[in-house]
Amino acid sequence: MEAQDEFELNEEELFEHHSFTASKGQDPLRIDKFLMNFIENATRNKIQQAAKDGNVWVNGAIVKQNYKVKAGDHIRVMFAHPPHENLLTPENIPLDIVYEDDVLLVVNKPAGMVVHPGHGNYSGTLINALIYHVDNLPKNSDERPGLVHRIDKDTSGLLVVAKTEAAMTHLAKQFFDKSSEREYIALVWGNVEEDTGTIEGHIGRNPKNRLQMQVFPEGEQGKEAVTHYMVLERLGYVTMLACTLETGRTHQIRVHLKHIGHTLFNDERYGGEKVLKGTTFTKYKQFVDNAFKILPRQALHAKTLGFVHPVSGEFMRFDSEIPEDMANCIEKWKQYSKHSQAE
Repeated sequence: MEAQDEFELNEEELFEHHSFTASKGQDPLRIDKFLMNFIENATRNKIQQAAKDGNVWVNGAIVKQNYKVKAGDHIRVMFAHPPHENLLTPENIPLDIVYEDDVLLVVNKPAGMVVHPGHGNYSGTLINALIYHVDNLPKNSDERPGLVHRIDKDTSGLLVVAKTEAAMTHLAKQFFDKSSEREYIALVWGNVEEDTGTIEGHIGRNPKNRLQMQVFPEGEQGKEAVTHYMVLERLGYVTMLACTLETGRTHQIRVHLKHIGHTLFNDERYGGEKVLKGTTFTKYKQFVDNAFKILPRQALHAKTLGFVHPVSGEFMRFDSEIPEDMANCIEKWKQYSKHSQAE
């Protein structure tokens, strides 16, 4: 299902289920045969499927099922869910709940909160808070309680959470059918010349940097992704945009905007933490550094979320305030832009 592409993972977000180091006397052997010798109750089909899904790693890189294991190879089998369900511990973490009824809730996630447990983030996540707040949340296809979609750790904004199996199915289908409504506010480097536009380009994992996604020529690799944007305000060396999603690929807005030459302001993973536009004056560099301090994350907020209620059939739309750190940064750029124009 297309909506689940929002759960595409990198190594940081995977859990290690098995780990082996091939012995010095190991003759070359297909990895699916090798793993059958080490994993109890594993079938060759299951191992081959795990390899196809990118869950088998050798020496830090994903391999296919026909990879031949050599002496000294370090093999890891990684999955999106923890090997022991008790890693999902309910935690009494305050939630900003915008709306809640018997079948769903809408939460306004703060920047800095990880959505689901993963490597290095086993507690303090949105899921830890949700399973404390709601008993028996249904699991999505990745075994994650309640999650219909997700947003990145340092992106703030609205998420809908399903409280029943029926609501999960109904809401996931809306994301798959592209009938849900999602609008983000973004602050990007540079002057976006067109008032409105659509960015289309297949998105997939960057083969040289597994922590990044990238746009690929259509048909080569990656999956279809479509982002629409509208200029809200031009502020000299940066532009404020409203972005709406048709698809839900990992890092979609971040990657698409970088692709057209307008990287998100202070998006460290994609190079937006450098001064990408502007003058060479020291005073300007100090201004930008101060803006980075005010907003120590990528300038992206999931502002509006709309969907049809799974039970009532009513279309519901929720809107959230731009958080203080991002609002202050935008205001700083507005003042700078006015001052520059006055000069």
